[in-house]
Amino acid sequence: MKPTLLLLCLGIFPLAAAAEGTHSIKLLTPETALKAAQAALKKCRDNGFQVTVAVVDRMGVVQVLLRDRFAGPHTPRMARSTAYTAVSFRTHTTALAAPPQAGRPQSGVRHLPGVAAVGGGLMIEAGGGLLGAIGVSGGSGEQDGVVARAGVAALK
Repeated sequence: MKPTLLLLCLGIFPLAAAAEGTHSIKLLTPETALKAAQAALKKCRDNGFQVTVAVVDRMGVVQVLLRDRFAGPHTPRMARSTAYTAVSFRTHTTALAAPPQAGRPQSGVRHLPGVAAVGGGLMIEAGGGLLGAIGVSGGSGEQDGVVARAGVAALK
């Protein structure tokens, strides 16, 4: 092999190996997270109840937390937990409400720190990838889900 070709090959192969060892992802911006949270909070107010809305990134880290003035003191923690649960389990939290009940095979899930297997947590997805999740707490599980859906819909 000619020295020039050999040097060229040696220069290209490390780049190919490095590319195989990485993965590109899309991340939720704080502005996008705020837009979703504000839309959810508006939907909640339009429906006449007070909630807390949390938006987390794909790693479960809180990007935005909005608590309406009369939402209960427990709602910030629950909103964050439902968002974290949705992104962590890659599912909407209503799908997790029944499986972890006592006596069922997945009952241990409800004892994991930060997990809330109740309604109100939805994934935020775009372009076939997971960007984060939104969690709502303050109404019933069904009401929280409606509010969360409004937040996700505001991003489309």
